[in-house]
Amino acid sequence: MLSSCSCSLVVTPEIPISQNLQTNELIKNFKTPFELKQAHAFLIKNNAPPSSLPLTRVAIVCALTPSFSYAHQIIHLSNLPELPPWNSSLKFFAENSSPQQAITLFLCLRQMGTPLPDHFTCSFLLKACTRLLDISTGRIVHSYLEKLGFQKNLILLNMVVNFYAICGDMRSAQLLFDKMPQRDVVTWNIMMSQLIKRGDVGDAYRLFSVMPERNVRSWTSMINGFVQCGKAKEALELFLEMKKEGLRPNEVTVVAVLAACADLGDLEFGRSVHRFANRNGLQGNVHVCNTLIDMYVKCGCLKDGFRVFDAMVERTVVSWSSLITGFAMHGYGEQALELYGEMVGSGVKPNHVTFIGILHACSHMGLVEEGREFFTIMSRDYGIVPRIEHYGCLVDMLSRAGLLKEAHEVIVNMPMSPNGVIWGALLGGCKLHRNTDLAEEAMRHISELDPLNDGYYVVLSNIYAEAGKWEEVTRIRKLMKNRGVKKTPGCSSITIDEVVHEFVAGDDTHPHAKKIFGMWEKLLVKLKAKGYVPNTSVVLLDVEDEEKEKFLFRHSEKLALVYGLMNIKPGMPIRIMKNLRVCEDCHAVFKLLSAMENREIVVRDRNRFHCFKNGFCTCKDYW
Repeated sequence: MLSSCSCSLVVTPEIPISQNLQTNELIKNFKTPFELKQAHAFLIKNNAPPSSLPLTRVAIVCALTPSFSYAHQIIHLSNLPELPPWNSSLKFFAENSSPQQAITLFLCLRQMGTPLPDHFTCSFLLKACTRLLDISTGRIVHSYLEKLGFQKNLILLNMVVNFYAICGDMRSAQLLFDKMPQRDVVTWNIMMSQLIKRGDVGDAYRLFSVMPERNVRSWTSMINGFVQCGKAKEALELFLEMKKEGLRPNEVTVVAVLAACADLGDLEFGRSVHRFANRNGLQGNVHVCNTLIDMYVKCGCLKDGFRVFDAMVERTVVSWSSLITGFAMHGYGEQALELYGEMVGSGVKPNHVTFIGILHACSHMGLVEEGREFFTIMSRDYGIVPRIEHYGCLVDMLSRAGLLKEAHEVIVNMPMSPNGVIWGALLGGCKLHRNTDLAEEAMRHISELDPLNDGYYVVLSNIYAEAGKWEEVTRIRKLMKNRGVKKTPGCSSITIDEVVHEFVAGDDTHPHAKKIFGMWEKLLVKLKAKGYVPNTSVVLLDVEDEEKEKFLFRHSEKLALVYGLMNIKPGMPIRIMKNLRVCEDCHAVFKLLSAMENREIVVRDRNRFHCFKNGFCTCKDYW
């Protein structure tokens, strides 16, 4: 709220000028009220008018000081418009570190009887209120705007809409938006971008669809909104539509589209955006390069990500952290640790994301002692307070290594409440090391924290199935049914000639299903000749092994791989995306086929990347 002016309006006596002062310089560049009075005294002595002083500087130097009234008198006696110098002072405060002082100064000016505010005054006050999120004072400024007849000033009205939206009062923003006599693309962009920030992407898209005019910012905001809410496919479709409209994407657009490619694992689309960025002079842009690294890493093309990193002239902590995380995700833990050493040696200070990547690397390599040390270094040497993600990595590392008791102690003694992911990491370790009792305890907590996540029920079912406790498996299924939890079907996708082909476990609806199954039967003969024995333990059904094999041979990643072998040229890598964890049987098959078919096979599952080559996987069978 506008409060009483607390300025002490005191006029100090005239102070004589020192003979050694460079008066001309002083008149132009005084820095304090004391120096201003010296300059003013010189002007009086030489019969020069007050307007000889730079009045904007008078206002800024004396605003909200005991010399405020003195400055006010100088400006008033200058016979020049009074408002511009004070507006400059308001602008200075509103745009710097003291927006509250802009509001206080305005009140003081009104008490001193300065002319009515103009549109510049209102704009600077609105800027201050927006920065302060001061909804009460902003409403008063809005009423001033209406009272002074600025209802048709589009720039000011846009500022008011933006003010209400940023302060969270979308109702007032919408009411003003609806009654505005005219709107421009800025008005629409303000409403759309603020809706997106609040997660209301549906309403934002409805606005976008009826906009009479769209600029690059409009398209970019909507593309970014789709990416943020997990609609990466829609984001790419919108990007293609934007290009058809003849608009040239900017740096922000490119970053948003690359993020969508990363989410989808669409390497070819990502590469086309990379080429566009290079053609348009963005190859040296740090933000674009960082997003390119992330995109290549998440699309399973670590080499290309490293090439981007290696060519960067300027690298930030994001550049290093993205590549470190990428090495960890792809199973190259040693390289991740080496890169961390290079990063620290180059003088770049790691952040919390860096240590998530490092701890992830230690977890998937089984480097328990190193992981413990990095967890200590993080806070001891860099003052980074461990977040729940760091504790999740630590619990995962200990659980994978079979140190289930220690992992449990970490959870119990965490400074924050553990979430479902933390207990899920322990549950995964229990499955790996067949600890039914601790698995049941973890599941009790998960049932409260994340009761609708089907993945955890499946893991517990798997633990019971491996122990031959089929009654417990049945009980878990009934529990899922009673709670309305449905098992997410395994789904894998592969991109061939820029077309995404999706496969669901057990699905025979693909147009080439018969050819795929026929090809699999031929491969199966070769696999068995190489010693392959189907691992039916991963099928959580109490049926005969022959029936289990039928389910096993219809896993989505197997169907995607066979289709890739049928359609991707020999020698070319095959890249597959899967929504769930790769099962042990598929993992064994992929290792064998990578050697038999002389193929590099890259699979991105829910947890990490598996890079199969010459019969081996980068995860070293530890995932």
